[in-house]
Amino acid sequence: MSIDKIKATRTVAIVGHGGGGKTSLAEAMLFNAKATDRLGKVDEGTTTLDWEPEEAKRGGSISASFGHYGFNKFTVNFVDAPGDDNFLSDAAAALRAVDGVVMVADAIDGVKVQGEKVWQFVDKAGLPALVVVNKMDRERADFDAAVNMIPDMLGIKAIKLQIPMGAADSFTGVVDLLANKAYTFAADGSGKMTTGEVPDDFADAVEAARETLIEDIAEADDTLMERYLEGEELSADDLAKGLAKGVADRLFLPVAATAALKNMGVQPVMDLINRLLPSPITRGAVAGINPKDGSETSCQPDPAAPFAGLVFKTVADPFAGRLSMVRIFAGTLSSDMQLINPNRDAKERFGQLYLQTGKTQKTVSEALPGDIVAIPKLKETRTGDTLYAAGANIQFETIEPLPAVISYAIEAKEKGDEEKVFAGINRLLEEDPTLRLDRDPQTNEALLSGMGSVHIETTLDRLKRKFGVEVNLKTPKVPYRETIKGSIRVQGRYKKQTGGRGQFGDTWLEISPSDNPGEGYVFVDEIVGGSIPRQYIPAVEKGIGEALLGGVLAGYPMVDVKVRLVDGSFHPVDSSEMAFKVAGSMGFKKGAAQCKPTLLEPIMLLTVTVPEDAMGDVMGDISSRRGRVLGMDSKGSLQVISAHVPMSELLTYQPELTSMTGGRGAFTMELDHYEEVPGDVQAKIVEAYQQAKEEGN
Repeated sequence: MSIDKIKATRTVAIVGHGGGGKTSLAEAMLFNAKATDRLGKVDEGTTTLDWEPEEAKRGGSISASFGHYGFNKFTVNFVDAPGDDNFLSDAAAALRAVDGVVMVADAIDGVKVQGEKVWQFVDKAGLPALVVVNKMDRERADFDAAVNMIPDMLGIKAIKLQIPMGAADSFTGVVDLLANKAYTFAADGSGKMTTGEVPDDFADAVEAARETLIEDIAEADDTLMERYLEGEELSADDLAKGLAKGVADRLFLPVAATAALKNMGVQPVMDLINRLLPSPITRGAVAGINPKDGSETSCQPDPAAPFAGLVFKTVADPFAGRLSMVRIFAGTLSSDMQLINPNRDAKERFGQLYLQTGKTQKTVSEALPGDIVAIPKLKETRTGDTLYAAGANIQFETIEPLPAVISYAIEAKEKGDEEKVFAGINRLLEEDPTLRLDRDPQTNEALLSGMGSVHIETTLDRLKRKFGVEVNLKTPKVPYRETIKGSIRVQGRYKKQTGGRGQFGDTWLEISPSDNPGEGYVFVDEIVGGSIPRQYIPAVEKGIGEALLGGVLAGYPMVDVKVRLVDGSFHPVDSSEMAFKVAGSMGFKKGAAQCKPTLLEPIMLLTVTVPEDAMGDVMGDISSRRGRVLGMDSKGSLQVISAHVPMSELLTYQPELTSMTGGRGAFTMELDHYEEVPGDVQAKIVEAYQQAKEEGN
């Protein structure tokens, strides 16, 4: 019976761009399956899945949520993944825990940039998928235009399984092309569906679309194609098998249409999930390594095998503690089992096991392959860790978070709250691995980094709500560097006499730019004849190295400097390592100030993906930020702009790009190189530094 149950299990992720209606679709599925007793609505803040206050406030998902339901003798476990750029890491992690994907686009904008990003994760994971074109009830809804975008944006063929009957206010339902039936829906959210014949005014369009669909399905199987070309009529069973094969082999994406907020078209999608997306049995073995010897191994979705699962999400709760979300790949998991965590070389024991729907937890005694369960209060386990029972001996690939793209300096709002602030943030780091907390060694600022300004703001909202502390947020200081453009020969002499033994060190330095930009600090010992004893030379090098940490213009570290120690003198009694360290530092500081010092700024490689109609505004904005456009490329209906832009001009880029593109733009940036700061900008930076120095900051 367990095998039959696993065969009838579907574990899927609902993904797509932010605002496409993923949560609305999931809410309608739960309602239709009677897993909930009301149809939750995102715009009213009444959803089961977006249950955190920050999600209700923003009207969208900020983290993955979970649900399960039974429909037509199938059990479906799903992850409702966020689609906003700020929270895409949860979507990437969710794909490690599922066997299939429901990709949501919308009938107004089709596939947006964020949807394309998510699809890259789906593609990398090699997961079969189907597409739902949602919001057919909205103004400007255009099913055909949305479908036609899919090959350009996602790089895979799209085939229509349905055609919608009407659009916007006239949307009444869909025609199932394979069944050749019309499904009409009540518009009151009840999900009530009436099956009937294809209306006459859609007959011609349905006939043409059906013929195209049959040909597309036949192409997925050589035998079917041969029979089709010979004029043989393919049976419903033939077409069903061909369609399933094409989806499994990722030859195409089948497309359906819905108006999820009104619960129209959702039940046919639920049926497609059951029929077209794989069970754990169909997916088969999951690969890993043997943690004992590093050899490749795998586990099968066999309920009788030793348990093995992956923790793909952690939820931090100030009262319930840490909640680990686990996808079961093999074996049967039951409460009170002892588990092994090979990532931490630790053993874990737990008492309870939950199925999670939104924030509601249902206690279960056991779970099977394909299930997603919550385990509370594991002591050592973190996101990305493997858990297994004795005998499984498998470790799955760790989940790597997406790199952070923006940083802010933070400090406790109330003095004395520092410990609480950082303890709370560290708890949130367990829940959200894309967050990073660092301390800048140059500025001594605590830096909180994340996927965007909304990500950071939401994190601080959670920090206040869950742990009762607030922080001040500041734009971080730019990590400028200093260097020199001139050369000099200079003496660094330190002499101090204070009763008893004195201090004496004398050095002659030749300071110049390094021969190879990028190599940092180069020290060359050219002492001959013992003018400085050998034991003092490392101290000179160290003194210069420490002086380099605070430059002569604005206190930034100096780079690309070559220092040759060419001469000096010593005192047989008063000389010491400390004296020569100070002499080297004094000589360097005096000389560097006379070597045409200049500031360098970090230059980022910025890649911006925008709709064509926003390209002019974005390029003009890049130029206004002292940026240099390197090139442009087309990606479907989108334009990709590459540019070099100073980091100082990009600290607030994300919200400004969102404003320019109406939320349709996306960007990545990475440090490319350093360049000299223009004179007028440099003067302002130095002036600000001197003013802060005078004020004692």
